[in-house]
Amino acid sequence: MECITDWRTSTRTQGQGQCVEVGFGPDRIAVRDTKNRTGGHLCVTAARWESFVSGVKLGNFDS
Repeated sequence: MECITDWRTSTRTQGQGQCVEVGFGPDRIAVRDTKNRTGGHLCVTAARWESFVSGVKLGNFDS
């Protein structure tokens, strides 16, 4: 996690701690559980992250 310098929690968390945090590094984006910050993280390239965010905005993951 040394490469991740800026972790952000969603503004929709509302203090309940049931959210994920997104961390930004020079060439990677990471995601971790807000309740278990030391439990590991998922790290992807910026291109993969942009693809995921686009899919969310388009509703590709809606059930």
